[in-house]
Amino acid sequence: MTMDEQADVVVLGMGVGGESVAGSLAESGLDVIGIENRLVGGECPYWGCIPSKMIIRAADLLAEARRVDGMAGHAEATPDWTPVAKRIRDEATTDWDDRIAAERFTGKGGRLVRGRGRLTGPGRVEVDGTTYEARRAVVVGTGTTPVIPPIDGLSDTPYWTNHEALEADQLPESLIVLGGGAVGLELAQGFARFGTRVTVIEAQDRMLPGEEPESSQIVERALKADGIDIHTDSRAGSVSHDGSVFTVTLSDGTSVRGTRLLVSVGRRAQLSELGVDTVGLDPSAAWLQVDDRLRAADGVYGVGDVTGHGAFTHMATYQADIVVREILGQDGPPADYRAVPRVTFTDPEIGTVGMTEAQARDAGRAVRVGVAQVPSTARGWIHKAGNDGVIKLVADADEGVLIGATSAGPTGGEVLGALSVSVHGRVPVETLRHMIYAYPTIHRGIQDALRALG
Repeated sequence: MTMDEQADVVVLGMGVGGESVAGSLAESGLDVIGIENRLVGGECPYWGCIPSKMIIRAADLLAEARRVDGMAGHAEATPDWTPVAKRIRDEATTDWDDRIAAERFTGKGGRLVRGRGRLTGPGRVEVDGTTYEARRAVVVGTGTTPVIPPIDGLSDTPYWTNHEALEADQLPESLIVLGGGAVGLELAQGFARFGTRVTVIEAQDRMLPGEEPESSQIVERALKADGIDIHTDSRAGSVSHDGSVFTVTLSDGTSVRGTRLLVSVGRRAQLSELGVDTVGLDPSAAWLQVDDRLRAADGVYGVGDVTGHGAFTHMATYQADIVVREILGQDGPPADYRAVPRVTFTDPEIGTVGMTEAQARDAGRAVRVGVAQVPSTARGWIHKAGNDGVIKLVADADEGVLIGATSAGPTGGEVLGALSVSVHGRVPVETLRHMIYAYPTIHRGIQDALRALG
């Protein structure tokens, strides 16, 4: 029989949030055990934000080369996937080896346990027959897994998730993407710019259905300009694979064929596998329900994607800081999700913070909207090729503050910074009106959008 082990804190899941919590607590002198069945660091460094942005950076360079004609002479760029795959393998992931991240944690005094953990009661996590008891807290940061929809025939095919797409050493000749959300579109555009024929299928009536309609229009124009075939209001009825080609039959009876199929329709937590019922939580819940101090139950905290507040690295690290303060008994504000920023790194980039106009109206807010077109700003006009974009402000008329904003366009995610500060800090609209905006910048379009607020 295996002996039990004790620690101050047991962190179940060492993705972005769990690694941050575990490392900080270990540095503070606590005895911390981190449990991970895959790679320390989770999705972001190995199959998410970091390698996908390497694809996007390379693809954007190709797009910029194609914009030289008519503005700066003539340029020809020949796509080559080899340096992209090599950079992902060598620089981003060390060939999907987490030794550096693991040693970073153990170097702080933490203990790393490899294996699949499961709660077995208050303060107890079991891994491969050993029970680890936490004197202070258990932190659950087990993340999410891709949703694989119950489409007839799909499970019998060699479909891709983001993992296979990011590990690809060679470009597919053609790619079908199921899902018009951020991950699907970033990869769709990246692959298309390298020469893959791409088709995107989205069940709702527009790409990026959770964003502003203006953003959807901008993205759809950009994707079509890159030769991507778009199907909105389309559902996949069945999927087949003949050994070399996928055939996706749509709900209207038409079909799409491609050499690879990427499934990117969302992610979900897998609470039923975690034993959360042993600490009084619902294993059938979609997410680990936490309060504004990230408590899920007495002595149990949640952090990161598993809490359902958005699959963003910045959300996981934000929540991790709160969990660390709570466990160490330090003062600090509770979680505040009014000004959550998010960026879809297509070209143009789509940056959003806070509420969309539709969300604000649905919440019963007194809404005022101001919109400025990026090509109409001085910098946007100068930029010319690839300058499509919009700055949209959503204000609460009663409170006189911004409650949401979108910055779509070249460097849209960077322009979002000023808007995030405005929403988070509840900066009065009147104060923003009288700010000095550097000229000529794209962010100066915020001033134009403020004027349009009326």
